[in-house]
Amino acid sequence: MSDDRLIVGLDLPNAMAGLEMAERLGDTVGFYKIGLGMLTGGGLALANELKQEHGKRIFLDMKLFDISATVEAAVRGLAQFDLDFLTVHGDPHVVRAARQGAAGTGLKILGVTILTSLDRADLDACLIRDGDMADLVVERAGRAFEAGADGVIASPQEAARIRALPEAQGRLIVTPGVRPAGSDLGDQKRIATPARAIADGADHIVVARPVIRAADPAAAARTILDEIAGL
Repeated sequence: MSDDRLIVGLDLPNAMAGLEMAERLGDTVGFYKIGLGMLTGGGLALANELKQEHGKRIFLDMKLFDISATVEAAVRGLAQFDLDFLTVHGDPHVVRAARQGAAGTGLKILGVTILTSLDRADLDACLIRDGDMADLVVERAGRAFEAGADGVIASPQEAARIRALPEAQGRLIVTPGVRPAGSDLGDQKRIATPARAIADGADHIVVARPVIRAADPAAAARTILDEIAGL
């Protein structure tokens, strides 16, 4: 059985490339993330095929943000695909609407706190209020939980503080920005190793490029799995 604490991001151009990668990974990986980059390349069809025909778990990373009625309608439509996780921005009105859209299904709503590719300078450029990055992430996580989120997306650097929140009891923490030692950081700015992320309270880690761009993706995935299995 694969260890579903590892979610591999299929950050590839289309469904055919995603299916080929999933076949290369085989039984090593049981949980996949499909994001916006593949949406117009058959991403939903791939999600459905991996779920229904291959028994994989699916995290649909859409990061929805809109007025409440639109978010609710979008989530209701996506929930029919019997997927596992869906991301929305962690603003309370968005989370509440998403929960309404997912009502009666097994789809878990994850609120995005602050993207792991951003730092304080980026927040300043976006006119986000002053404050320490980690403090803002933890505050947004708490508000998302209060609004009904099943979990949150945050960098591994904030995982321990989020896990310590009373509101986090029984909720999920999913961390992108995870890089095995020696990996290229890419566009990520707030990172940690797989073992550190899990040790600090993450339920799942999301890894894309260090696996899918490896010469042997299955071996790269097994290295990560061995690291977190040793905790």
